[in-house]
Order: sequence, then C-alpha cells, then structure tokens
Amino acid sequence: MTATDTTGTGTGTGTGTGTGTGTGTNTLRKGYAPSRFGQLHYVECGDGAPVLMLHQTPRSWTEYLDVLPLVGARYRAIAMDTLGYGASAKPEGPHTVERFADGVGDLVEALGLDRFHLVGHHTGGVVAVEVAARLRGRVASLLLSATSFVDDEKRNGAHGSVDHVDPAPDGTHLRELWNKRRGFYRPGEEAALGRYVVDALTVLDRVEEGHEAVRRYVMEPRLPEITARTLAVCAPDDRFSRPSLAKFAAALGCPTRVLSDGHVAAPEQVPQEFADTVLEWAGRG
Repeated sequence: MTATDTTGTGTGTGTGTGTGTGTGTNTLRKGYAPSRFGQLHYVECGDGAPVLMLHQTPRSWTEYLDVLPLVGARYRAIAMDTLGYGASAKPEGPHTVERFADGVGDLVEALGLDRFHLVGHHTGGVVAVEVAARLRGRVASLLLSATSFVDDEKRNGAHGSVDHVDPAPDGTHLRELWNKRRGFYRPGEEAALGRYVVDALTVLDRVEEGHEAVRRYVMEPRLPEITARTLAVCAPDDRFSRPSLAKFAAALGCPTRVLSDGHVAAPEQVPQEFADTVLEWAGRG
C-alpha cells in the first residue's frame, strides 16, 4: 500500500494534500511506499507504462524535476529518492550499491511494477545496472546516463573528496558546498545548484558514501546478467563519465550517444533533450 500526495491540480489520486502547480497529466504526485528499511519516497507524473528514474548521489528526485512532466506526457514517470537520500528511509550501516538496489526492488514491488523502463544517472546508473541484472526480463529497457564503468581501474584509481565539507559555526561550509559543484553549472542554473545544496545538506554526515559505494562495486560479473536493451549516454562536458561509454559499448554491445550540451547535471541542464532521449529509447519497444 502506498500513500500519495498530489502536488497541484489534475488527475492524481490518493490521500493527503500538496502544494505547487500543475494541471492535467503533468501533475506531480508524491507518495511513500513501504520497504524492509522503512518508507521510500517517490514522485510520479503521467500514466501508462512505467519509467523509473534513479538519481545521482547525494541528490534526490528533484534532479528529475523538469524531466518528469516531459516523460509523464506519454508514460508513468517515477523518480524515487534512493534509499538513504532525500525523504527516503536512512538506515544505519554502510551504503552499498547492492543495498541501494534492494531499495529499488522494494519500491518496484510496492508499486506493482511488473515490467518497467529503467533510467539511471551517475550513481543511479550504477544502481540501475544491479537492478537490471537482478530483475532481468522485468526491465523493458535500460538507459545508463553518465554512468561509471566500475572496473579495476575505477576501484583502484586515485580519488578525493567529491562533496565532503566540515560544518562550520559561521556557516561558511554552505558556500564551500556550493563551490564544490559550481564549476559543473553555468550562469542561470543557480536554482538547480541550489537543489543540489539542499540535497547534500540533508545527508551531510554521510555525503560521500554514495561515491564510496560506487567505487567498491564489482560490476563486471553483473553485466552478462542484463537482458534489457541498453543505451549509454553522456553529456559532452562530463569528463568523469564520458570515457565509460566505450566500455559499456564493448561489454554490452549497446549503442552510445553524446548529448548536445550539459555536464554532470544533464537532466537539469538539458531536460528536454534528456526526456526526448528517454522517450525515444523506451518507445523503441
């Protein structure tokens, strides 16, 4: 059973009240689903075949804020807060890609998604690999966006802090957090950068754990288990993930695509092109 909160006005159903704007099928509907870890938060839009979207860490569903209504015009677009992030349950113990995938699996079962399209961006893409390997034929299509190919080179490579900041009494850590990712955004994209800061502050004491979980993941034996037709995409300026396109092409025999613009925050920077790519790939089935 799930509890749903309709944001705006339109066709959404459920209990509770919401705020915001929206009309018709573009209404965002917020809900919670039970899991073995506690409640999982998700937001959905539209009706039809489900498209489940997984965000990067330390983000939340808001990474897909502008993508949801575009995909929701033709599908039941669902963006969940990964276990441990956003408004989803935050269990104790170390995060792992496998545990993130457990949370996705619990949401899938709670929502009764017998078959669905799966989209993952950055960390969400690595989680999507694990989910697709587990659920196999239930994943109708797989879109890996800016997803790291986690092999020995990735696991053993040098890495530093991505999002960590030490809280300061004068609040200067807020600017430090902003500056951590400011170079990935362009002037005029401050609202998206602000959403990142909010998401990171929500998990500030564990803000690096998603990245650490990815670096520990053993991806190679999971790839042959994937049966869904797969597309790997990346934004042109995302130098962290773009080299992985060729590795996924070699390992999965899948096509690849470079978007026309964007960086690490591609779903927020080019939402129309991102959504069109999702729609086109899902629609091929």
